[in-house]
Amino acid sequence: MAPPANRRPGNSRRAQYSTFIGYIAGAVGAVIGAALLIISIYDPAAFAALRGLASDAVEPAGRLSASTRSASASAYDTVNAYFRAGRQNTALQRELRAAKVKLAEAQDQRAENRRLKALLGLTKNEPDYLLVTKLTASTTTSTRRMATLGAGRDRGVLVGMPVRSQDGLVGRVLEVSITTSRVLLVSDSGSLVPVRRARDGLAGFAQGTGDGALQIRLIDLASNPLRKGDVFVTSGTGGLYQPGTALAVVTARTRDGAIARVLSDPAATDYVMVERSWAPPPVPQSGSPDPAAPASTELP
Repeated sequence: MAPPANRRPGNSRRAQYSTFIGYIAGAVGAVIGAALLIISIYDPAAFAALRGLASDAVEPAGRLSASTRSASASAYDTVNAYFRAGRQNTALQRELRAAKVKLAEAQDQRAENRRLKALLGLTKNEPDYLLVTKLTASTTTSTRRMATLGAGRDRGVLVGMPVRSQDGLVGRVLEVSITTSRVLLVSDSGSLVPVRRARDGLAGFAQGTGDGALQIRLIDLASNPLRKGDVFVTSGTGGLYQPGTALAVVTARTRDGAIARVLSDPAATDYVMVERSWAPPPVPQSGSPDPAAPASTELP
């Protein structure tokens, strides 16, 4: 049966008031939604406090979800390894991956030491970390690549601090609340990290592509000597990131650089290390006395 053409509520005052209130509520909701949309476009940081409160509220559930994810991933790895080559093959693959990361960092440290000893006679500082905490959540399909830490202002975390795992650099702290923090992953399109090739120190920049990969661009655009399998580490240029932290390995060469795969996968990472922001040592100006030089004892 077709609905009647006349949709008026009739002479019932209650029905008329209900219809009127429904229209008013819809109009108010549309105005509030438009206002919130405009505020989020022109001032994205306006709702940082609300996001922090929401993140703190769901943090216990995130911890439970992370534990469940870790348990399910371990069960899947065990079954998959049994059907492919057994548990021994899985353990060997993990050891080989960790050995490659350590080898890349060792190669960069040797090159760094040679350059510093030849130029300034300085030694490389050891990484200065703040704490080790759990990575409770991370985005894998969103256009923005973010992660959540189980530590906030209560444990001394500050905005800008680098975050790394045992496999390499994860990102940097973007927002801090009371008990949680949001991390901008290196694969996000808004992340830009100064890097260099581990084996020879070739300088460049690594920018996230938003799909889990990195775009490597070289400072010298005259030539492109990159090859598949090249490992890149942080250079420390400009401060913030500790030099020599493993970052990515090249998977494909492009016209002005390369596409690289991030070594540290947040989806497979349980615990991370929050480092203090690194600052390069000051360079003494020409003509100024060296504060480390012994004072002269020669009499006039």
